This record gives sequence, C-alpha cells and structure tokens, in this order.
Amino acid sequence: MADQRAAPILAKLKTDPDNVALLAQTGSIYHASHQFREAASWYGKAVARDPKNAAMRIHLATSLYRSDDADGAMEQLNQALKLEPTNPDALFNLGLIRLQAKHDGSGARACWNKLLKTNPNLTAAQKSQVESLMATASMPSRISRAAGGATE
Repeated sequence: MADQRAAPILAKLKTDPDNVALLAQTGSIYHASHQFREAASWYGKAVARDPKNAAMRIHLATSLYRSDDADGAMEQLNQALKLEPTNPDALFNLGLIRLQAKHDGSGARACWNKLLKTNPNLTAAQKSQVESLMATASMPSRISRAAGGATE
C-alpha cells in the first residue's frame, strides 16, 4: 500500500531528485505504513540534502529507532540538538531512547530536566508526561518497562 501511495511522489523525484519536501513526504508515507527502514532511507536522503534541518533529523531518528537502530537514532537526535539545543522533540525522544534502549535512567533524566528548564511553554499534559517518565527513570527495576515510545 505504501508503494502505491508513494508512486506519484517517486515519479516527481525522478525529475527533481534533490527536492527535500518530496523526499520527506516519501519518508512519511513509509513511516505511517510501519515500513521504518524504508522511511529512514528516505529521511536520510532528505537530511543529506538539508543537513541543518533539525526537524528532518528528528523524523529520521524516529524511523531509525523504530527499525531497531537506537544508536543511529541517538546520533541523529544529538545532531538535531547541535542545531537546536532546546528542541523539545529531540530532548524528549533522546530521553526515551536512553531510558528504553540503553537503560540509562540518569541520561534520560538529564534530557528531560533540560527539556523542562528550556521549554517553559510546554502544556500541563506534556509536563506531566515528562515528570512521570522522570519518576519511572528513577526506579531501576522499571526502566525496561517504561511506557511510551519515540514520538513524531
């Protein structure tokens, strides 16, 4: 199904292969279809053409993480944070990956503390979610059972 949805975009990419928006749109189609490796490939092409696009790196990281490449995801999130040091999505996702994939509660809490300190406009629900995850990260026996997953 994803191949059918992507076909018109792929046709456009034949004549405009460096179009970052089309590359990202293709990645999004494959990600939504849970074809995360394929999505990561397309997001990777977009990042290669627009390496200073933090949002694109976050999308790439999410697809990498969902395709079981936690290290690659962390690298992309760290690159996004070099571009935008207080990006809430990058900080949140990096914390989740540190907690869930690396079982690094301390590293996760550091990400989320920075998230809370540098993003005062988070909604009450967002703050509550982060605080709940921070509490989970403080309990070593619960780290591997932390709720949630990398976000979009």
